[in-house]
Amino acid sequence: MAHYLVTGATGVVGSAIVPRLAAQPGTTVQVLMRPKKGSDLAARFAELVAFWDAHYPEARAASGGFATRVAPVAGEITEPALGLSDADREDLTAQCTHIVHCAASVRMNLPLDEARQTALFPVGSVIELGKRCPRLQKVEFVSTVGVGGRWRGPLPERWIDEPREFHNTYEASKAEAEALIRREVEAGFPATVHRPSMVVGDSHSGAVIHFQIFYFICEFLSGMRTFGLYPKLGDATLDIVPNDYVAAAIVAASRDPTTAGGIFHLCSGPAHAVRLTELRERVREVFRQGGLMGWTPKLDFSREAFMALMRGVARLLPERERRAVNTLPIYLDYLSGIQQFGNAGSQQRLDALGVAAPDNDAVLRNVLAWYVRAKRR
Repeated sequence: MAHYLVTGATGVVGSAIVPRLAAQPGTTVQVLMRPKKGSDLAARFAELVAFWDAHYPEARAASGGFATRVAPVAGEITEPALGLSDADREDLTAQCTHIVHCAASVRMNLPLDEARQTALFPVGSVIELGKRCPRLQKVEFVSTVGVGGRWRGPLPERWIDEPREFHNTYEASKAEAEALIRREVEAGFPATVHRPSMVVGDSHSGAVIHFQIFYFICEFLSGMRTFGLYPKLGDATLDIVPNDYVAAAIVAASRDPTTAGGIFHLCSGPAHAVRLTELRERVREVFRQGGLMGWTPKLDFSREAFMALMRGVARLLPERERRAVNTLPIYLDYLSGIQQFGNAGSQQRLDALGVAAPDNDAVLRNVLAWYVRAKRR
């Protein structure tokens, strides 16, 4: 009997992991959840189950109904001991065989101390909890390929010792978290690190529980938010990966004790990262065909001139859109180079575990179609 604790079940990755776990015979899952303001835990969990029922019918059938194998437990990753009550912690430590930790804020513009509160601090709490579990077999930590920061050339599939600069505090705090995991792994803690690139919706349906950074980038590339003004994109690329592939890889690794101590790069890889100029054309075409935008110019400027123009435009926008414009420098910095993350070794191991690489062209087609349908509702 396998008993999982999953953090981040309401996120893009975690929401795709739980249905796969629940569909496996002899598996029960507890999901760490924080009640929303003005809503109790049961109501928030019901919303999550409704999402799974709508988008994972095969897993629902295999599980006999998600509520029969999945249950919420109240907690908060930024609090000591994950915010668990004494009774819940005692219950978890007695039952838990696996932990999947994928909760974290993906905001790139947090002050470093705040970024650490969601990336570094909870990792220590998960490790502490895991050490208290006598039945523990494996822990899966979801990190990011961003731990390489401004790495030149393909990021290797190993611990990164070299000094490096980071694009943002999200990358820096995740790198610090990996350093903590590494110390524990080298001392014998049974954990695997998974480094996804930019996660998007399901490779087949395009479904995603909520829109994250990729979709903001697509809105930017469409020209809708910038009145058709663009910085010169050059040869910059973006590595994306669908959440069902990431989920399948993590679930498979959790079942294989030989993956302990390993690092998996869950990404497109250097040969399949999409050029931003190509992504821009696809986004503009799909958005126009979907009725999200009419004809919009396409005017390229140097990055400096573009930001100067946008600062002027921002003064005329509503506050919410003005805030979005003000975050552009962070994303432009992140998108300024050719993203290369080595994944040959990871994919070879995943092939052996029955996890095939996704078709990137189909992924883009399906996630953009889903976004258009969602926005037109």
